[in-house]
Amino acid sequence: MALLDDAWRTELLPGLESMYEDLHRHPELSGHEHRTAAKAAHALTEAGYEVTEGVGGTGVVGVLRNGGGPVVMLRADMDALPVREETGLPYASEVFSVGPDGDSVPVAHACGHDMHVACLAGAAALLARLREQWSGTVLAVFQPAEELVAGARGMIEDGLFERFPRPDIVLGQHVGPLPAGVIGHREGPVMAAADFADVELFGRGGHGSRPEATVDPVLLAASVVVRLQGIVAREVPAAETAVVTVGRMQAGTKENIIPDTAKLGISVRSYTPQVRRLVIDAVERIVNGEAAASGSPKPPVVTWQPAAPVLVSDVDATRAVIADLGAHFGQERLLPLPPIAASEDVGLFGEAAGVPTVFWFWGGLDAATAMAAFQEGRQDQLPSNHSPEFAPVIQPTLTTGVEALAVAALGRLAG
Repeated sequence: MALLDDAWRTELLPGLESMYEDLHRHPELSGHEHRTAAKAAHALTEAGYEVTEGVGGTGVVGVLRNGGGPVVMLRADMDALPVREETGLPYASEVFSVGPDGDSVPVAHACGHDMHVACLAGAAALLARLREQWSGTVLAVFQPAEELVAGARGMIEDGLFERFPRPDIVLGQHVGPLPAGVIGHREGPVMAAADFADVELFGRGGHGSRPEATVDPVLLAASVVVRLQGIVAREVPAAETAVVTVGRMQAGTKENIIPDTAKLGISVRSYTPQVRRLVIDAVERIVNGEAAASGSPKPPVVTWQPAAPVLVSDVDATRAVIADLGAHFGQERLLPLPPIAASEDVGLFGEAAGVPTVFWFWGGLDAATAMAAFQEGRQDQLPSNHSPEFAPVIQPTLTTGVEALAVAALGRLAG
């Protein structure tokens, strides 16, 4: 049976499209992907896999053994974001859930992980149908909490590679703001390392009319935010790349009260260990220096959260996978990409197993609309991941994602 036979599309695609719409309508926040995990487990069971749920929290692992040969791991992430969806789709999310701070927040699959789940479910089923074409073992991993950069680590710490066959390669993909049907690829560093810092700054509160009797942590926080922007501009070498973003700033309860504390949430992206260390040290130096300059009554507290390493798509393995994808889809559907400053924790799997990781992007936007925007230099106006307006068109996105995973896996399994 060839991958493009009408049989698999006729028999599998309607169910996969329904699965995708259902997942999109019912998103779940990181670490709470219970319903999504159950859907993934059911799909694997139906395809004949040995299925284990609850790995690293809500993670799901499926194993399909088919004689001797390599073990190929296919990974999809499952979690959604605290974003209010604004796509206007008939299956748009209207879900609200309790966020980490205990507040009710809107939830949407604004990063496309619902498409990832449906594609892996489809690829797993397709590989099961094609067993006469390969031998080895398929390890299908549905991972929670990617948005917190915690899910991969959690599954590894729960014995992923001790309880299940250790892979010889890890394959992953991500839908993004490219024309639907296009495969975006890169050898070597694909996505940046991510580090996150929670910063608490201390002042001395008082009445807003008497700032001279206080140490104002709001002004201190503002000074830190401005000064942090000088790290990339004035400390990172021009030939290197880094990003420093303050995405959260919280202080005070009323306009005429100077508070005691202020809090910042900082993210750092980098591509080399040297630049990563340089930027982290600079963040801490600036936070402590500005606090001292402001006369803070005690030093700030800087807490770094678990990080994602640089996502490196192994050069040799990537060339082999992309050659297979080019032969299947046609070279005209392959698009070389520059490094992406966003981050992913899928690289932790390959790092922990000591095996190559291959990772690629594929397009999810209406092809005509996206191509026109690229040709006219308006690509930044297209809805992208984490936007309230981002939702992949179902086709050909779903078919492309299923076939890309299946083709990549078949090329790594024994023929």
